[in-house]
Amino acid sequence: EVQLVESGGGLVQAGGSLRLSCVASGFTFDAYAIGWFRQAPGKEREGVSCISIYEGDTYYADSVKGRFTISSDNAKNTVYLQMNSLKPDDTADYYCAALNGFIVQAMCVEVIGDYWGQGTQVTVSS
Repeated sequence: EVQLVESGGGLVQAGGSLRLSCVASGFTFDAYAIGWFRQAPGKEREGVSCISIYEGDTYYADSVKGRFTISSDNAKNTVYLQMNSLKPDDTADYYCAALNGFIVQAMCVEVIGDYWGQGTQVTVSS
């Protein structure tokens, strides 16, 4: 059974940091790209950052460049999203997804995934 389990969300003040984790199971981890996506109330889901596990290629949305860092721990089948300098506009439900292959930009820009997690909520107060 494929599972993607997110954790690490919470309430933080503007300027603060959070680290999200996505633990994957049930598929060949390094054959996939893993992405972080977010959806704010009333808005469409958008790609935040994606990583090719095998190649290590990464993609970041312009809105998070320089503030967020995506990384993977292959031994733990886990992808992290370190979020620094958080802003109220970062408030959303954050989801991780897995897509077979290494096309990180397309995954993030087109918001596509073969498998999706249930999400974790991030709230940034001003």
